[in-house]
Amino acid sequence: MDEKIILVTGAARSGKSEWAEYLAKISQKPVIYIATSSVDEKDQEWCDRIERHRQRRLPQWQTQEIPRQLSETIDNSPFTHCLLIDSLGTWVANCLEMSAAEWLEISDRFLYSLKNAAVDVILVAEETGWGVVPAYPLGRLFRDRLGDLCRRIGTIADAVYLVTGGHALNLSQLGQSLSIIGQ
Repeated sequence: MDEKIILVTGAARSGKSEWAEYLAKISQKPVIYIATSSVDEKDQEWCDRIERHRQRRLPQWQTQEIPRQLSETIDNSPFTHCLLIDSLGTWVANCLEMSAAEWLEISDRFLYSLKNAAVDVILVAEETGWGVVPAYPLGRLFRDRLGDLCRRIGTIADAVYLVTGGHALNLSQLGQSLSIIGQ
């Protein structure tokens, strides 16, 4: 794996986390798995999902629950490691109550940390814009923030994968980055 920043995106249950885990495994570096979700003991279905993710991880991987401080985590991670951040959708959801200005500041800081990362970073993100426009404002805010964040990451990522139908497609090889617009 020669890529420094990898974005893995796709629909729900498409296999994007498994693909990201595979990429982390073949990096042959020590892996720090960053879970942006926290366990909610009152939500058994959520706990079951988290447990399925845990079962797939290699025992030597270190796991950290980081619901918000992704920039600091990237900045302070050893360059010898590979960070696997799963998922950006949950991170965005954790920040939904922020004002537009606060969100812009934290997302800009996050992108700055990614661009300047000494550590390899694999990011998992959900594709939310392929469905119906959400009927409520918070749903539209989530969709717009996550969609914009993924697009911005995609312009700086060394590789972008779309996982769908049980297949991972390397969009960096198949497509053209929109970063060329305006150049």
